[in-house]
Amino acid sequence: MAKKKKTASRRSAASNGKAPKFDRVLVVSAHPDDPEFSAGGSVAKLAKGGAKVTYVIVTDGSQGGEDPKQKDSELAAIREKEQRAAAKVLGVKKVEFLGYKDGHLAPDLKLRHDIVRMIRKHKPDLVITHLPGRAIDMPMGGSHPDHLAVGEATMAAVYPDSRNPRAFRSLLKEGYEPHVVKEVWIPFWTSGDYMVDITPTLDLKIEALKKHKSQVAKPGREWDFEKFMRKRHREVGKKAGYRYAESFKRITV
Repeated sequence: MAKKKKTASRRSAASNGKAPKFDRVLVVSAHPDDPEFSAGGSVAKLAKGGAKVTYVIVTDGSQGGEDPKQKDSELAAIREKEQRAAAKVLGVKKVEFLGYKDGHLAPDLKLRHDIVRMIRKHKPDLVITHLPGRAIDMPMGGSHPDHLAVGEATMAAVYPDSRNPRAFRSLLKEGYEPHVVKEVWIPFWTSGDYMVDITPTLDLKIEALKKHKSQVAKPGREWDFEKFMRKRHREVGKKAGYRYAESFKRITV
């Protein structure tokens, strides 16, 4: 009996009570496939719950390959097609591609400006984006320099830029009025303070990841990502009393 109470307590603490309801969600990611790897189960759950989910993919993904002779434009076209297919699996309504060169991002004013435009255009209640800093307790892939840049630029775009009518005033002339985001979720490897039960949507996440064939089925570098994902999300779920979960830092703006 005591064990059951402990599990229930963990679950309550992890979920912070009743799950929040969002009408509009914006996922701002550095590369094609980042949304699915980091938050695919939660994206599917939000979409199933009635949220209009939009992706903003900042780079063209042209460094995500093993053949140095392949044209950037060819790989970028492949990855865009894969991303649209993966988004469709999860119920994402729209995918925006900003077209920055993969591997060349900095959290500068230009990137902030373009993300502010996306926030004001889509008016999300919730923004999901990368951790704006390097994490040394997780695989290095999670701290890709582009991830760090997008995380920092997006956080600055959420506050103070998007809500401030004096920030990027040229956007007012384009019809993009200030907008206040309610929450930001930042995916964490295992140590977030907010767990989302993705038991009903993990299969959708895996199905979406399969659409990224250029990334999960590279010749000579094949890996059983499905086994990896199930193990990872099972470990996260144990902390909250769920079978499978994704982990986030939840920030109320």
